[in-house]
Amino acid sequence: MAAGRPMSRFWEWGKNIVCVGRNYADHVREMQSAVPSEPVLFLKPSTAYAPEGSPVLVPAYTRNLHHELELAVVMGKRCRAVPEAAAMDYVAGYALCLDMTARDVQDECKKKGLPWTLAKSFTASCPVSAFVPKEKIPDPHNLKLWLKVNGELRQEGETSSMIFSIPYIISYVSKIMTLEEGDIILTGTPKGVGPVKENDEIQAGIHGVLSMKFKVEKPEY
Repeated sequence: MAAGRPMSRFWEWGKNIVCVGRNYADHVREMQSAVPSEPVLFLKPSTAYAPEGSPVLVPAYTRNLHHELELAVVMGKRCRAVPEAAAMDYVAGYALCLDMTARDVQDECKKKGLPWTLAKSFTASCPVSAFVPKEKIPDPHNLKLWLKVNGELRQEGETSSMIFSIPYIISYVSKIMTLEEGDIILTGTPKGVGPVKENDEIQAGIHGVLSMKFKVEKPEY
């Protein structure tokens, strides 16, 4: 780890947020999509990070902002074309993230065959929890994730249900783009995605590990 760049605050200096879409079969079904034969990837900018204590911001151009709950893998060192068998050696730890999605905008992008940037990559579109060192999660494929909106349970899923495993995803991504220390990979969302509006409170957690809380607000511009 470079001096002055604590892994516990990776969102302050990490460069890349790589996201995997359609990695839970139940979510694929609820979105009426086809099960992918290889990971579906998209990117968020580092300005998408919203650490706990800052709000989730509703873009002015959407009327249907959705929450998507995801386990994030935090990379601990640079890797390029890493084999699947060695992929976990490059992991520093984990975090819980929300892939906030302008669903109406995404639907339009899909119809027009356009990238999802407007729907996925806006400011504060990646609320993020505290960092969890790898040693505290011996098996990332044996976690229960949950999300509530205003106290109502919306999402609940198990990471054992991922279509593509974390080592597979790291290997796959690293063959396309070099991953660096502090980069994260969002590993997909389980079923139960749904809308939030201004003044809603989102609570989410990894059962037995951590929880986080965010307020939904409109930006001041």
